[in-house]
Amino acid sequence: MMNQSVTDTKPQLLRLDYQSSIDDSWRQYFVYLPAGYQQNSAKKWPVLLFLHGNGERGNGLDELDYTLIHGPLYEAWVQKRDLPFIMVVPQLHMFEMGELSYIANRSPADIPKRLTADVPPRPAMFQSNRPIAPAEPVADMSQVPPLLPDGWERAEQDVLTMLQTVQTNYNTDASRVYLTGISYGGFGSWFMASQHPQLFAAVAPVVGWGHPDLMPPIAEAQTPLWVFAAGRDSAINKNYFYPGIETLRQLGHNQVRFSMLEQAEHDAWRQVYAGDDVYNWLLQQQQSE
Repeated sequence: MMNQSVTDTKPQLLRLDYQSSIDDSWRQYFVYLPAGYQQNSAKKWPVLLFLHGNGERGNGLDELDYTLIHGPLYEAWVQKRDLPFIMVVPQLHMFEMGELSYIANRSPADIPKRLTADVPPRPAMFQSNRPIAPAEPVADMSQVPPLLPDGWERAEQDVLTMLQTVQTNYNTDASRVYLTGISYGGFGSWFMASQHPQLFAAVAPVVGWGHPDLMPPIAEAQTPLWVFAAGRDSAINKNYFYPGIETLRQLGHNQVRFSMLEQAEHDAWRQVYAGDDVYNWLLQQQQSE
């Protein structure tokens, strides 16, 4: 018998083509195949869909690498952690966001590189002078829009097509499809979970709150949730997390974890994804046959 090639035992990062339903443009998205994927053709792997934040938007071609800056793919590909998921990482269209300063001023130099040997140092987390203070009650969310402008809801069909393509062409476990996202992608995670509650075995929105209006389908499906918020978040109102979580409780949803990282700024996702807890929790969630 021939020896298994070294490349077959290593993780792979693929760029797959698709035609967007938004504007008919041809774009790409990342699919990460974990170490050992090629060695065991009988194994069914869990799928982790990651939705990035506002600063990582782009054309899905030469700008796709901006999605490597944060999240599980950064951990697996750049930090070379052995995370046993097939990851699906799309890039949201720019729409009208290109003039925002943190997008207009970004540079390809910001994109972390996978090193031949070793791994790059992790960036320091954002510093803040905000006091660590309790959240304030919010009695009425009826005048608060449930979604941010030009968010992941506009890419809903594209994302579903990507998941279907990956499930058709790779060895995936349909009972273990997970969803997580940061900031704009946290809002997108709530939206996708509300629209397709039977699709995901678990959802972990990070620094993106869920509006009470989105909660009934999630509660009915009893979709396991782990929600992360940052106590000193300067981009997202932490008070807005509580009404949606409370709505889930009132609707009888009993599979909700809610972690408020009171010391953290908006980039609390660095702490969340750098640890093991969220991945271990996801892997424990599985839909019944």
